[in-house]
Amino acid sequence: MKKDKLLKRCIVLVIGLFIMAIGVALSIKANLGTSPVSCVPYVYSLAFPMTVGLLSIIVNVLMILLQIVLLRKEYQLIQLVQLPVALIFGFFIDFAMFLLSGLQTSNYIYQWTLCLLSCVIIAFGVFLEVKANVTYLAGEGLSIAISKAFNKEFGKAKVGVDASLVIIGVASSFILLHRLEGIREGTIAAALLVGTIARFYNKNFKFIDSLVCIDKKEVSEQVSTVSQEKKIVITIAREFGSGGHEIGEIIAKELGISFYDTKLIDLSAAESGLTPEYVKEHEQKLANNLLFDLYEQNYAYVNEEMPPLDTLFMVQSKVIRDICEKESCVIVGRCADYVLKNNPNCFNIFIHADKKFRIERIIKEYGIAADMAEKELERKDRDRTNYCKHYTHRIWGMASNYNLTIDSSIFGPEKSAALIIDALNKCLKVYNE
Repeated sequence: MKKDKLLKRCIVLVIGLFIMAIGVALSIKANLGTSPVSCVPYVYSLAFPMTVGLLSIIVNVLMILLQIVLLRKEYQLIQLVQLPVALIFGFFIDFAMFLLSGLQTSNYIYQWTLCLLSCVIIAFGVFLEVKANVTYLAGEGLSIAISKAFNKEFGKAKVGVDASLVIIGVASSFILLHRLEGIREGTIAAALLVGTIARFYNKNFKFIDSLVCIDKKEVSEQVSTVSQEKKIVITIAREFGSGGHEIGEIIAKELGISFYDTKLIDLSAAESGLTPEYVKEHEQKLANNLLFDLYEQNYAYVNEEMPPLDTLFMVQSKVIRDICEKESCVIVGRCADYVLKNNPNCFNIFIHADKKFRIERIIKEYGIAADMAEKELERKDRDRTNYCKHYTHRIWGMASNYNLTIDSSIFGPEKSAALIIDALNKCLKVYNE
């Protein structure tokens, strides 16, 4: 049975390599620059009497050797399977170039059509290669080796490897050809689009899982309800400086239940193995959703790696669900209203306030300089907006996502807490009836 599964995976891998090779050949024919991993072989093919496929094999072999040098004793011999994969891929590139030898570009629009088509095709090949989960191409292997050797995030290592290949391609082009070849606007398009398109395939082409014998265990977000005693959970989302933390503490004290805000940092660190400092620095933050998407798309190239922020969100979500199964509590932030969306005993609050009130409060409470307060306010709210949008696909602060929204600048912390408790009691009364 295991041999049958391995055979199916190998077949999917070979198909993926051939599709990628077609995409690479199309990008070359488009003449707008090739993908970062192909630009060096292409430049050298113009300078020396060797094919792109052969030079691709040479470049991949060099990257495999670099992996061995970086990892030394930690290098797993099984990864030498990258070598035959590199040979097959190189052969396929030359074969694809032969198949498309008659293809000629006539104008700039046609060039862009071929370029974008090559990105779509390469992405599908990458998707199949990752789904096969037999091994990865040498470029991704080198990125993983760098991330392990230097304790760097895979995404950053992948960006570094791609950037280095482009730099080598540009330098080689000017030195050998005395002009720029192989690296143009199409190279940038490939760097930005291929991973993103591969992630799209991964989300929408689930039928491939059955072909490669992947058994997906459905992970339910349902929170089990306790028949004997209902565990009430109050989640508080809040604008920066609106006093959400203080209001949450008052509510927890009045109701005699646990309060979770900064305590979640240590719990998440213990669960994930990340340091508390890392969790504190990166939780609830996503300064630019587009830039993060472009960074995150690098993880489409490997099966076993997950973006660290995604890992952190998943860990915090698990911690929150575990807490709420054990006790009644108040939880501040962390998109808890979304994480607990299937919990019938969850009461979701959003705290907002007048900008002047918030600015005065963060100056007094957090010691932020008066001339920097407004910018800090906008930055924090922007981070939370992008974080919420990325992980929940919801609009942060939209009233329909919550049971109650309160302007704390009108009522103050004590009165706001009292109003929330009163609303909770009325809600429970209606529910019990």
